[in-house]
Amino acid sequence: MLELELLDWLIIGLCALLIGFSKSGLPNMIILVVTLIMFVLPARESVGFLLPMLLIGDLFAVTYYRRNVVWKYLISLIPWVLIGIISGFFVLQNIGDGWLKPMIGVIVLVMIALNLIRQKLGARFNEILPNSFLFIVFIGVLGGFTTMVGNAAGAIMTIYLLVKGLPKKELIGTGAWFFLTVNLIKFPFYVHLEIITLNTLSVNMMLIPIILIGAFTGARVLKYIPQRVFTILILVLATLGGLNLIFN
Repeated sequence: MLELELLDWLIIGLCALLIGFSKSGLPNMIILVVTLIMFVLPARESVGFLLPMLLIGDLFAVTYYRRNVVWKYLISLIPWVLIGIISGFFVLQNIGDGWLKPMIGVIVLVMIALNLIRQKLGARFNEILPNSFLFIVFIGVLGGFTTMVGNAAGAIMTIYLLVKGLPKKELIGTGAWFFLTVNLIKFPFYVHLEIITLNTLSVNMMLIPIILIGAFTGARVLKYIPQRVFTILILVLATLGGLNLIFN
């Protein structure tokens, strides 16, 4: 069992709850989770620790949105995602926390910037982006790399699916199947890197009820919170977390 203080457990519990919320259709929360967990664990270990929790949330999401998936968009992306995952694997294998922590911080800030640009431009954002083979390759490799190195490819996948013009439910459902597939692929790599162990898995299993509570209640609770205010709060906190990873 990991040796954790009370505050560490509270942060981990909050991360589990936010992961559940994120699978209710609020993927921006994962950016905050990525930064929060590093207040408890070193960067490298935190990446592995989060993955089983994300998988639990993914299973809920694909069950809930099982009829809302457009497979052709996933199939065309997966080969390029695999290249990104393998690239990320070699990075994780060869760099330490001193480099990984600021790298994840930069990834977090880039994801936040993409979210802000997308929100600012609205429909124009989709029109600006290309819809070509090279765009699919770029998104796939970048998404695979960022999810492997930092579990932080949500914004990239959202952009890809928005360009495809998917309605909200299909966007969430297709994204859910994407992350379930990709996270399952990542799992043996993380085990090989020893950032997922029986020790960390035992803690992950304890957090399943909290993740499920977040998943089941997230959509109901969050609809009473002004969406704009909530999104801004999440992005501000994630930005502070990303800056902390880079400069602290």
